[in-house]
Amino acid sequence: MIMKITLEQWQTFKAVIDEGSFARAAEVLNKSQSSISYIIARLQEQLPVAPLVQKGRKAELTEAGKLLYRHASDLLAQAEQLEKTAQHLAKGWESEVAIAADALVPIDRVFCGLQAFSQVCPNTRIRIYETTLSGTDEALLSKQADIALSARVPPGFLGEPLLDVTMVPVASSDHALARLKTVSEQDLKQQRQIVVRDSGTKREQDSGWLGADQRWTVSWFSTSIAALKSGLGFAFVPLHRVERLLAEGSLVQLPLEGGGTRRIPLYLIVAEQSHAGQAVRAVAEKILAHF
Repeated sequence: MIMKITLEQWQTFKAVIDEGSFARAAEVLNKSQSSISYIIARLQEQLPVAPLVQKGRKAELTEAGKLLYRHASDLLAQAEQLEKTAQHLAKGWESEVAIAADALVPIDRVFCGLQAFSQVCPNTRIRIYETTLSGTDEALLSKQADIALSARVPPGFLGEPLLDVTMVPVASSDHALARLKTVSEQDLKQQRQIVVRDSGTKREQDSGWLGADQRWTVSWFSTSIAALKSGLGFAFVPLHRVERLLAEGSLVQLPLEGGGTRRIPLYLIVAEQSHAGQAVRAVAEKILAHF
């Protein structure tokens, strides 16, 4: 369908309303007042309903005009944004940035960084792959991800340190292990362990203590924590994911012999460091700023 009304006409229509008169609209748009009058007259002719009614020297919106004004404002904002998008693309800003984020990563901090990025480049799409263990490596090596947030820097890549995640042994406050003053490795072996599986498909990895005779495997830490709350077993989980539950008392940190906690460093890795575009670099910069 060919549009009868041009963007220039809608822009003029909006300016007349915003500025309150044809004369002031002419100044803002750098046009003659006669040009403004002609554009508005043509708009009135081409629309099946009258958007404006003349009252003395002032043009006022009709009821239909009020609705058209709102839609015209949205249309002009979208057109302006479209031009900005084209300018960003011309300057080397990618239209999409893909991130592989290991399940260990405090995702709230990542979102804070992405929110800051969206203020700079709101039109770049963000795709997040939630990965575990070798799944993050695969996303990098297959070029599925532009940026990886990972506990491991694969050979041939450079990583920027983010933070260390503390892994703690946890169970429900009603679990048999929670009643022990000290938990030995033998005690753990006799109980069910909840394990998060590797999301990779080519070379699956194991990580941490996996000595229990009985294991249940899940895909996400959120599922693991739900199983823990139900008293179905114990697990080693990131402390930041269970701090509130530990404070409430629904989960407890198990008093393992020798402590049992483990610190895992996390890194930000840019897949194509030397060829990364401006959007990838900006996303990496904003995420790093929140760690």
